[in-house]
Amino acid sequence: MDDPESDEPESDDLDAVLSRVRDRVVPEPEERDRLREVAGDLVERAREAIADLPVEADVVQVGSTARGTWVSGDRDIDLFVRFDADLDRAELEEYGLAVGHAVLPDGHEEYAEHPYVKGTYEGFDVDLVPCHDVETAGELVSAVDRTPFHDAYLSARLDDELADDVVLAKAFLKGIGAYGSDLRTEGFSGYLTELLVLELGGFVPLVESARSWHPPVEFDPEGHAEETFDDPLVVVDPTDPTRNVAAVLSAANAARFQHYARELLAAPRETLFEPDDPQALDAAGVRAHLDRRETTPVAVVFDAPDLVDDQLWPQLRRSLDGIVRGLNAHGFDVLRAQAMVDDDRAERGPTGPVRAALYAELEVAERPAVERHEGPPVAVRKHAASFYESYADDVDPETYGPFIDGERYVVEREREFTTVRAYLESDAAGDVALGAQVERAFAERDVLVGDAVATLAPTFGTTLREFYEPHP
Repeated sequence: MDDPESDEPESDDLDAVLSRVRDRVVPEPEERDRLREVAGDLVERAREAIADLPVEADVVQVGSTARGTWVSGDRDIDLFVRFDADLDRAELEEYGLAVGHAVLPDGHEEYAEHPYVKGTYEGFDVDLVPCHDVETAGELVSAVDRTPFHDAYLSARLDDELADDVVLAKAFLKGIGAYGSDLRTEGFSGYLTELLVLELGGFVPLVESARSWHPPVEFDPEGHAEETFDDPLVVVDPTDPTRNVAAVLSAANAARFQHYARELLAAPRETLFEPDDPQALDAAGVRAHLDRRETTPVAVVFDAPDLVDDQLWPQLRRSLDGIVRGLNAHGFDVLRAQAMVDDDRAERGPTGPVRAALYAELEVAERPAVERHEGPPVAVRKHAASFYESYADDVDPETYGPFIDGERYVVEREREFTTVRAYLESDAAGDVALGAQVERAFAERDVLVGDAVATLAPTFGTTLREFYEPHP
């Protein structure tokens, strides 16, 4: 492909694509009216529940459906119940959950910084979250207290045209797989997307800017940053000068956005706004990739700890990093690795154990019986003597040396693990830096090597297709 930065886009083609996408993703008046009606019912139910409490509170709708910036078909309503800032945490949780269960009697409790109630009403997904009604974002009692400030800031600045461009931006980010600030996705949050569209002046100016970004890139809408941030993209929260709104965004997703911004401008097409829905790879498909690649795949499989995704995924990634370091340190060169969780977990819900896997492809699966171990240069007298003396009297017949190679002492000693299976099944594999809860589950692990990983297809088939058929 030619360098997209050297070619101006065909504006008519781009305009035509965006017009068709806009017709599809911007909610119609009927959808807006229906959402407004349901949200109004929920607010009234919340007010009635609040009236029964021994403390005062109010309820506000926040988020994209409050600002008219949701993608058509999304059915999320976020309501925040604001209590006095002096209310202690235990009472906030007690009264907040009481309101939540009154409004959503079939709802269930989930946990962010503190518990809230999640449920459905008239076909809409509803979050009812308690927070403190603080005067400024600088007086936050908990992180959720800042959300109403975000809503107020954007509602005062987004006109109808910019709101529609926000919807385009969200549809684009969903289409390329970079939308969502959960710790599994590590993508663009709705708030971040809205701030970028507002800061750059629209969707097209945003992608035109992004194609030339050279990280780190920083935007400070209010010019009030009080911190130095070490992230690929920095958008200083206009309501909190100490916070980077893009802190969760991974370097990979920042690069992904830049790649597809260039793609859109160079060759505008609607498919960039359509999420890819990969079909699960079956066992035969896995084996076909293994035959072609001639690598050695390995998988460490275990029951995932009973954690919400935002707690589970950081632990899985930490554990994967530890296993990769251990594999490399023992000479089993890792080509690529990925953490995986049962593809059907979200659909199945919290019933029964969820399987997780730390999956890697190796360039080397077996090592010789000995390994080279270099000591210091002979000229470094104290350390060299210590190294020499530690091996000179070694009577182990598997140890060769010490001898001099070049300027330094060297020994060739028995290798601890000659096969990757022996390493992964050993206690040493559990000694790497694993997530705390993963470490406990890791003790009951299954280790699969080579063709045996194809048996994972029924559980991890979608992720395996993404692994073996990667794209930007």
